[in-house]
Amino acid sequence: MAKARATQKTSVKAANSSTKKSAPKMNASSLMGLPFETWISTARRAKGAEVRSGSRAQLLVLTNRDLKKSRELLTTHLNKWQMASALESENEILHFQGAQGLVWIIRPSTTPQPAPGSSDASLAKSPYARMRDLAGSIVTQVVAQKVEKLVVEAMGLSAEERKGLLIGLELAAYTFAENRGNPRRPRKKLPQILLRGDEGSFGDAEIQAASDLALSVNIARHLVNTPGGDLNPKAYANAVAALFANSRTMTVEILEGQRLIDENMNLLKAVGDAASEGPRLVHMRYRPANSNGQRPLALVGKGITFDTGGLDIKPSSAMRWMKKDMGGSAVCVAIAKWVEATQLDRPLDIYLAIAENAIGKASFRPGDIVTSRAGITVEIHNTDAEGRLVLADALDYAVKQSGDDAPEAVINFATLTGAIKVGLGADIAGLFSNSDALANALTRSGTDRGEYMWRMPLFQPYKGLLRSTFADYANASDGFAGAITAALFLELFVGQTAWAHLDIYAWKDGVGGAYSESGGNGQSVQMLAEFLTRLSQADVSRMEV
Repeated sequence: MAKARATQKTSVKAANSSTKKSAPKMNASSLMGLPFETWISTARRAKGAEVRSGSRAQLLVLTNRDLKKSRELLTTHLNKWQMASALESENEILHFQGAQGLVWIIRPSTTPQPAPGSSDASLAKSPYARMRDLAGSIVTQVVAQKVEKLVVEAMGLSAEERKGLLIGLELAAYTFAENRGNPRRPRKKLPQILLRGDEGSFGDAEIQAASDLALSVNIARHLVNTPGGDLNPKAYANAVAALFANSRTMTVEILEGQRLIDENMNLLKAVGDAASEGPRLVHMRYRPANSNGQRPLALVGKGITFDTGGLDIKPSSAMRWMKKDMGGSAVCVAIAKWVEATQLDRPLDIYLAIAENAIGKASFRPGDIVTSRAGITVEIHNTDAEGRLVLADALDYAVKQSGDDAPEAVINFATLTGAIKVGLGADIAGLFSNSDALANALTRSGTDRGEYMWRMPLFQPYKGLLRSTFADYANASDGFAGAITAALFLELFVGQTAWAHLDIYAWKDGVGGAYSESGGNGQSVQMLAEFLTRLSQADVSRMEV
């Protein structure tokens, strides 16, 4: 191992081993340039005649549950030939120049859903996801019209569909460049959202809940989009500490320098010691007042702020988007913001394994043997299989918390392997788990939130592919089953704790649905928020191994 890096100071507090902060005040109002005030948080129910004044666009959202109401609404805004066209069309989105201005119509498809329990059911688009994507797809067009008001009239929608509608609007309004203070890319002026719908719909609580979740997704997107030169390990850890510096329920501890040495986090250090800013383990501890003595759930995120591949350097084409290699940790930061905002009643421990896989005089080498925090010796077969190394030490740290802090279950998120993308594509995460209950709960939550996953096997005979002549295990193997062997490597470090590993992409290669630009997509945030919401009403102890 290279000589230990001297402990560095953080912007929160200088310390020889770690830093920690918590105080009962208001939180920061932005993160890396992203403001926390959302567009949809300013939405409100329309009053009186204000929907008929000023420059405006109409968004009519209809279902086939009440055809009479749908016809009445269309009649108000369209002339006779437009009515006929709208009623005959099978398109889910229509656009007209109506009698009172521009009109967009969303009418979700009535395509039959797969039968519950069928192999296709977990990949079917839920009403929430369909409405989110349809609503988001029209935002760029609406904003381009520079109208003062967007009047949304929604008839016959379920609560899930209304939530998807609001979140789709917010996700589509996000652009990275407009949040970076570039005078050549000023923030677009978004219209006031005025809401009309069935009695009892679009109340303040409903709007706030959608705003909290949409903001969290955009936080994950924004962190992934931020260049690695700006979001190095020190900057990243300090940004998280500042985010919760005045929280009542969240404390943040940063382990760096000598503290990592004391904790024997040699795998994390091996990966990160060659960079100008050394590695960190960030521990966020969420303890709500009403947790009722429940044991925490642990979340662990891979936070490689940039991945060159190390000495096994990537080709330029493969390195181009490696600022996104901290996408798993971005999920964890985003959900931390969400649980604090919503005051989830279940305790959480959240761990970010942060490092930059750089090339320098302290680079680790193929053939090096490193002893993990768990005591397992690892021969480095490939320095570009670094994510599993930083996660291994973090997982061991998480599952070995003791007493009331011992986790009931642990879930890790990582942009871990290209192999999973080859098998499942960009939109479906690979799910590995030693607990059927945990895997099933995550899958159901993902389906309902339009964030799909497919369970993959922890095929134990493949563990032999990781055997090393010189150490207990190698960190990778050549040939097939790359995603499975990576998961099997992580499984070595969770013991008997119920565990799930999500191998995600964290990126959108092009525009579509609720995404108006390519880049970070916040994959798994909506799923995880739904999972935690359901978990707060259930008994996690059923998720035994």
